[in-house]
Amino acid sequence: MPSSAYKTTPLFGGALTCDLPTNFADVSKLRTVPDNQEVYIDKDGFTSIIIDITERVNAPGSGIEQDGRALTVHLEELVGEDADTVKVWNTTETQFTRLDESIPAYTLIATQTPKTMPGESRGQSAPDFTALILTLLRLEKENTDVLITVNVPHIKGEYDEDEVDLALGKQGELIGDAVEHVARIWATFEVKDWSLFSHI
Repeated sequence: MPSSAYKTTPLFGGALTCDLPTNFADVSKLRTVPDNQEVYIDKDGFTSIIIDITERVNAPGSGIEQDGRALTVHLEELVGEDADTVKVWNTTETQFTRLDESIPAYTLIATQTPKTMPGESRGQSAPDFTALILTLLRLEKENTDVLITVNVPHIKGEYDEDEVDLALGKQGELIGDAVEHVARIWATFEVKDWSLFSHI
């Protein structure tokens, strides 16, 4: 399958830019999105990309240990009360090509499996599981954490179940595409106006 086409996309009024897939639509044109968030959704599927500007989490510890705890806090806030349905497969340090290499960033890949009550079956469109690729960019001077989340719902009949087994390192096509999207964001993410972080 050919690689996705991308286009440089202005975010938060052009204060940030990065490349996003051309087949993703700006959700704010369809419904209200919070001021600290940009949301794009695949017009041909179910995957979404969310860029969140949040207050920096001051976790205990220092350096990588502190950042790792902050990443966990953000993940728990993202999934809410369903933290016990989430499995983190790996966490890696991440480098944003167009930002100073001293700025720490981390990415994790996780899956969330919906809870079902005994005797209850999942609805037709409920996903078997949702893969999450979460990148945390820590802007200490700005007292800001930027979260980039790619949500990849896996709905029965919409993916090849034999191709996905994260325990064996098999990501399948949907997660593979999402990894490509997030890698493109790391390579192209740029801050055009640093004052953005004092306004949100």
